[in-house]
Amino acid sequence: MKLLVCVKQVPDTTEIRIDPETNTLIRAGVPSIVNPFDTYALEVAARIKDECGGSITVISMGPQQAKNALTECLGVGADKAYLVSDRVFGGSDTLATSYILSGAIRAVEAKEGPFDVIFCGKQAIDGDTAQVGPEIAEHLDLPQVTYAVEVTAKEGSIVAKRENDDGYALIEMQTPCLVTVTKPAFDPRVPTIKSKLAAKKAEIAIITSEDMELDISRCGLKGSPTKVKKTFTPQVKKGGLRIVAEDGAAAGVKLAGLLVDAKVI
Repeated sequence: MKLLVCVKQVPDTTEIRIDPETNTLIRAGVPSIVNPFDTYALEVAARIKDECGGSITVISMGPQQAKNALTECLGVGADKAYLVSDRVFGGSDTLATSYILSGAIRAVEAKEGPFDVIFCGKQAIDGDTAQVGPEIAEHLDLPQVTYAVEVTAKEGSIVAKRENDDGYALIEMQTPCLVTVTKPAFDPRVPTIKSKLAAKKAEIAIITSEDMELDISRCGLKGSPTKVKKTFTPQVKKGGLRIVAEDGAAAGVKLAGLLVDAKVI
């Protein structure tokens, strides 16, 4: 099977800084990691590759430093990598990002043929919107399953184990399709020394706006219908009071007394 995994390099959540003028993330000089949910998506794809054969391509949109994230992916099962990078893409919101990525995917497919399954992490930990994956599916007119914890391949279809409020649902879907992945029961594989060395030598192709058929007015800050008006750090709340008593009735009496003292009742 031909598999594609969309990955994102995200800032370490303890080091996030915001540009006060544009209200966008400052990425320069900030420690970065591969978005954890994208590593789960890559592991799910790698397990399908182990079982059925085929190839895995990874694609990421971001500045040049995002090559580091792609190199990490090449070290744990990916075969090819593409970086979508152009100044006109800077400041894109989820809708603009998904539009650009869908254009990049079409450009790659024009060269290498269509993908059977596109995998995305369910969301990025810097924005937590869970929008880009489903939006890519809409741009590419693909069926989709979200919040998958396991995916198995069949002839012409996949079966996804989807997490929901009541447990899990098994959904079979014809390929080509798109799947977003949440945290599974297994951990992503780790690279070997040999695979890490090979990944560092691998070529990562760059895709710019000139390589795609895009409406540039739909890209970047100008092409983003959503804007961040204000950011702030929430105030840390003090811990509550724990009532210890022999039983529920005694605890209720203590609670009532505290509420009376505080003039709540």
